[in-house]
Amino acid sequence: MLKKLLAFIVSCILLTGCSNTKNDVVKNLKDKINKLDSYQIEGLLEVTNNETTYKYDIDVAYEKGEKYKVKLKNKTNDHEQIILKNNEGVYVITHRSLQQKII
Repeated sequence: MLKKLLAFIVSCILLTGCSNTKNDVVKNLKDKINKLDSYQIEGLLEVTNNETTYKYDIDVAYEKGEKYKVKLKNKTNDHEQIILKNNEGVYVITHRSLQQKII
């Protein structure tokens, strides 16, 4: 009897937790993101061109008002590229321009 009761309770919990559809989850996530003033995410980006796959570490920072900074770093050769958008415009900073500023 106790096992049946426990199985019933676990089943109810699982069914209740799974009542959200994929669309509900996506909508709730979009609503939460739209309410944020800023966020930062990190991840791995893979780009496949024909048979070659390029892997990049990616770091994205966003601030309300359409300001953002995207930093891409090639995992193979450590080349970096930064895309920056602020009130003054959009800038693309490449590995070469980063090297010139250091020298």
